[in-house]
Amino acid sequence: MPRIQAPTVAEHRRRQERALLDAARALLAETPEAPTLGAVGERAGMARSSVYQYFASRDDLLAAVVADVFPEWAGQVRARVESAGGPGERVWAYVCANVELFASSEQSVARALTAVVEPHLLRAPMQAFHAELQVPLLTALTDLGEPRPRQVAELVDSMVVQVSRSLGSGGGGPEDAPRDQGEALALLRRLLAGYLGLSPDLPADPAGDGPGPAPRSR
Repeated sequence: MPRIQAPTVAEHRRRQERALLDAARALLAETPEAPTLGAVGERAGMARSSVYQYFASRDDLLAAVVADVFPEWAGQVRARVESAGGPGERVWAYVCANVELFASSEQSVARALTAVVEPHLLRAPMQAFHAELQVPLLTALTDLGEPRPRQVAELVDSMVVQVSRSLGSGGGGPEDAPRDQGEALALLRRLLAGYLGLSPDLPADPAGDGPGPAPRSR
């Protein structure tokens, strides 16, 4: 029986499951194919037989990854917005957090999940994810005095998606499309700064409203 490296059996199982989910996400970030349980176990440093103690099948594992990633991504964006100051800064924090997700390896995970998970299994988590993301944005826009916060929120999301589309795709897109996260944020800042009451230039401190560290692949 493997030695338990945790205070309790329950904590040991939690850590092992976390290691498997992290391994699956790392593999999904590297290739748009569903990883085998053996590959996930190897990445996590566990025997294939041990993986079956936590997940009965590859589909079981992928469903757990879906249940893990969407709330986490939404939590990252929400925390970034809530840490900002006034309503204009909060809208901008929302923009930054979403662009950073597009620019990070997490976008590869999202694309891989879309390719390997049955659409009906993704539908509800994705809807919940987008609904949760809208809450802090709508609140910030309302606090900003926007009379049509829902319509403006849709416009903000559309701009973020459009500007971020070429990020992480090897520079695909129009010749003048942003080549990296910094260019994407600079363009969005110029477009939104006047409306949000912010300077059109990105702050010098990347820990503020500018590009921050991209989320790590877990």
